[in-house]
Amino acid sequence: MRIYLIRHGKTPGNQLNRYIGITDEPVLEEDQEQLKKQNYPKAERLFVSPLLRCRQTAACIYPGQEQQVIQNLRECDFGRFENKNWKEMTGDAEYQAWVDSNATLPFPGGEDPQEFRDRACQGFLEGLKLCAEDGTESAAFVVHGGIIMAVLERFADRKKAFYEWHVGNGEGYEAETDPAAWSDASGQQPVLRVVNPIQMTKQQ
Repeated sequence: MRIYLIRHGKTPGNQLNRYIGITDEPVLEEDQEQLKKQNYPKAERLFVSPLLRCRQTAACIYPGQEQQVIQNLRECDFGRFENKNWKEMTGDAEYQAWVDSNATLPFPGGEDPQEFRDRACQGFLEGLKLCAEDGTESAAFVVHGGIIMAVLERFADRKKAFYEWHVGNGEGYEAETDPAAWSDASGQQPVLRVVNPIQMTKQQ
């Protein structure tokens, strides 16, 4: 089975390098136009985060295709850091403590990073199990950068740290997997074999 993990298009907050988690921003109009011009792989099933930026991106890439929303695929809640960038938080003791912890401390007023990763992987499993049940041969997940990093950190066939799986807006990875391994009864450790990056090309 082919899996396509695709990050949403660029939002106003992304443009300013802000922490955009639960903030429900739209994709920039010019980025929506770029997305429509790209040649993304076709997919039988389409899973999305409930947040607007992912649903808009999916509509640009897979126009008219049914979107299956999975709540657990929403981005991390960054708490006090939400909708701010590092420049705005220079001198903030809580932010500095979080940076010094190598991003392992819970976000003040937000999610614990490990709990977020567990939730992200659970959401991904929800989609993959649906595919395994009905013999789906290809599925696209139009989600957030944090979701992609969490999923590949845990399930990819080559081990890399969370932040090493970072992808740009509108980009992601193509992977292969054995759908039988994703059923509750399999008893196997599911693995994603990462095949190719999915990249955007600038169109005039």
